[in-house]
Amino acid sequence: MTAWVLRATVLAALVVALRVLLGFAMASWPTYGTFWRAACLLAIIAVAVVWGVRDGRTGADGLTVRWLAAGFGAGLASSAVCWVLDQVPGIELGDVGILYEMTSAASFILLLVFLPSMAGVAFGHTRSRRSSESAAPAMEPGFATAS
Repeated sequence: MTAWVLRATVLAALVVALRVLLGFAMASWPTYGTFWRAACLLAIIAVAVVWGVRDGRTGADGLTVRWLAAGFGAGLASSAVCWVLDQVPGIELGDVGILYEMTSAASFILLLVFLPSMAGVAFGHTRSRRSSESAAPAMEPGFATAS
């Protein structure tokens, strides 16, 4: 399985699970909606940042395209699955149409995955460079010779 497909699948499954849990939480405790929404957003962002840091520390090439494709796949897949689940009685995910899910919601998920992962990749790159620079032995100062 290619790297972006794995990332897209895991993140899409996370988004679907969190949206279903958010739907049940909003039905049970509607006054805590802001808390539940923020918790779900932070969970998705945290997973993307941690995975991005891990990728950045490896020093792999093409991470921007890999994460963009993963965000695109996660956005489309999670939106399609959430729309299908919203048609099931007893599961409330917002009663929005397929056009909204496949455009606005998918692009929001794309950005929610792509931007934090790129921040994590940048942080991972800087951390890996620092650790490799500090591990290198310092050069002994040499004396200049006159010729």
